[in-house]
Amino acid sequence: MTGRRRIRSTFLPARTRPVRATALSAGALVACASLAAGCGVIPGATGGSGDDSITVMTWAPEETNATNKPGMPAFAKAYARWINSRGGINGRKLKVLTCNDHNDSVAAAKCATYAVKENVVAVVGSYSQYGDSYLPELEGAGIPFIGGYGVTNSEFTSPLSYPVNGGQPALLAGLGKELAAGCGPVALIRPDSIAGDELPPMLDSGLKSGGHADAVDQRAADDTTEYSGPSQRALGAVTGSPAKKGCVIPALGDRTDTFMDSFRRAREDYPAVRTAATLDSVDQTVINESGGQSGPYEGSYITGWYPPASDARWGGMKKVIQQQAFGDNRIDAADAGVQTTWIAYTVFKAVVDSLGSGEVTSQTVRKALDDGLKVNTGALTPTLQWGSESRLAGIGFSRLVNADVTLQVVRQGQLVAAQKGFVDMTKTLQSADVN
Repeated sequence: MTGRRRIRSTFLPARTRPVRATALSAGALVACASLAAGCGVIPGATGGSGDDSITVMTWAPEETNATNKPGMPAFAKAYARWINSRGGINGRKLKVLTCNDHNDSVAAAKCATYAVKENVVAVVGSYSQYGDSYLPELEGAGIPFIGGYGVTNSEFTSPLSYPVNGGQPALLAGLGKELAAGCGPVALIRPDSIAGDELPPMLDSGLKSGGHADAVDQRAADDTTEYSGPSQRALGAVTGSPAKKGCVIPALGDRTDTFMDSFRRAREDYPAVRTAATLDSVDQTVINESGGQSGPYEGSYITGWYPPASDARWGGMKKVIQQQAFGDNRIDAADAGVQTTWIAYTVFKAVVDSLGSGEVTSQTVRKALDDGLKVNTGALTPTLQWGSESRLAGIGFSRLVNADVTLQVVRQGQLVAAQKGFVDMTKTLQSADVN
């Protein structure tokens, strides 16, 4: 299973935390050593100060038996080589430190401590399921977290987080809105956990916006390894109509493809039942690994944050890969993690450019973002701006500034656009019943 990229969401109830001091233990300050080979830098980078350079960090889990996103730190290194070959950012060399969070809360906290020790000006384009472990460390040191994957609720509440997408809330709301038109009964398969309890209101907000009834909430034990029972219950929930049709949505994170293995067999007697998913659970890599055109996702609607990888707007990112990472099979232009990292570094470059010849520190980076800097991402997202409180603060997402989603569909094993453009889910999410 090593190297397989599975994706898990861990949205938990959270409140906005104030920036506060965090005591760093002597043991924590040896994070890189404790993580063995988990931390590294681009060749020639030391991460120190005293030269005209800028040091940042990108982290993600690698070589685990669950979620792996090795393309994110690998792309960050490639981006640094690319930007440095062009003279850096405003003449400053970019140094990228990386860290492996091992899908472990302690390791995630150690990655943050390593960032503090090395005095990075920002953590950029990273993935971790453990926001409550790493964000307090960054907050205590005043280090901004730019463009995380949107995998935890904390990323949408921390005052030092600057997310570039709408995470799972936007994806589920968008999927519900699309399916409301003609899907018949809808069943949501989700973990029987506190994190899973956060999911139905987001999907239902989209369904209701289209005049559809709420989804049937089907819970599955968080440690389930075989889903024949949940598959049969989901089919039973949606096939009670005379047409025996409906939609089943698995939102099981890194177990979604395991569910689909069972569901494909159970669905053989119900060909009219469709499946749909969100990009944080199913991306092109998962589709390829599950059989592509002959796999269970063929014909499924998938909501995503960005345009499909085939879109010309990804040309800049692909140029970086071609020039600096060609042949590196960790970096896939169709991977949402790599795409998020590209957008996060686009934001960071815009911040540094805005500072001109001024000092680049974690404080000046934060100030530029908090003062309302507008960032154009080449139409991969709407213009990003964090200068004021999000319109979604009322439902607990004070940092969520981009609720746009795209609708994609799996055709001949490939994710392609199902309709043009973005759909803004802000108003739909505002109506979500989160109480």
